[in-house]
Amino acid sequence: MIRGTTRLIAHVGYPTHTFKSPMIYNPWFQRRGIDAVVVPMGCKAEDYPQFIRLVFRLSNIQGALITMPHKTTTLAVADRVSVTARIAGAANALRLAEDGALEADMFDGEGFVRGVLGKGQALQDRAALVVGAGGVGSAIAASLARAGVARLALYDPNDGNAQALAARIAAAYPGIALQTGSNDPEGFDLVVNASPLGMNPDDPLPMDPERIDPATFVGEVVLKSEITPLLAAARARGCRYQIGTDMLFEQIPAYLEYFGFPKPSVAELRESAAISY
Repeated sequence: MIRGTTRLIAHVGYPTHTFKSPMIYNPWFQRRGIDAVVVPMGCKAEDYPQFIRLVFRLSNIQGALITMPHKTTTLAVADRVSVTARIAGAANALRLAEDGALEADMFDGEGFVRGVLGKGQALQDRAALVVGAGGVGSAIAASLARAGVARLALYDPNDGNAQALAARIAAAYPGIALQTGSNDPEGFDLVVNASPLGMNPDDPLPMDPERIDPATFVGEVVLKSEITPLLAAARARGCRYQIGTDMLFEQIPAYLEYFGFPKPSVAELRESAAISY
């Protein structure tokens, strides 16, 4: 029940039809008796800088979840940016500090890595390919570097994005072997689709699945369907994989703590979630 005392978490992005977070947060709030709600807010890129400032003028705003296409723009909007978000070059969470400053942080990468490790996939000294160097791809790449991968390949249709990300990672993790310019998945222990490819029925695959070794772990960030075309192809080859919502579940406890709420277990979130496709 939404009432006059309800605290708002804005879920800001465009388009909103693929959003899954409200179906995880809101059932958990109801289960715990917490007077808060996550509300999807469709905002186009050209309106975002002005809109998000106005959102944080609301007296009952608790924070904001930020998704495509606003994650990189959020760095310029925020007054303070965490080290993680600065390395990633993007942020997916905003909150007001006690002094009124707008603070930004990034949890996508942490959520993705926690999910992969939880499924038994080692990352230390392994080789990983990340396709997509936007907000979510940059965060995942930064967290993989932090987790100890020895070799990290970055691919984006705009190679300048991949090269800029590689430079930020190299500055923070000088021992890692970095490469850009290819989405060939052959020879990697982990491959990740961190691009939007898979959201639409006519999208091409982000990489050639015939080049993925059956021993390779395949990660996905697209949320529109549970088994995307890439994951279907990887599953057919015998690969282990991680679906897009796994990253959501793993990062939500960190989000909630960041916004000042109790920190649930992932198991508790899964029990109460109302995810549908």
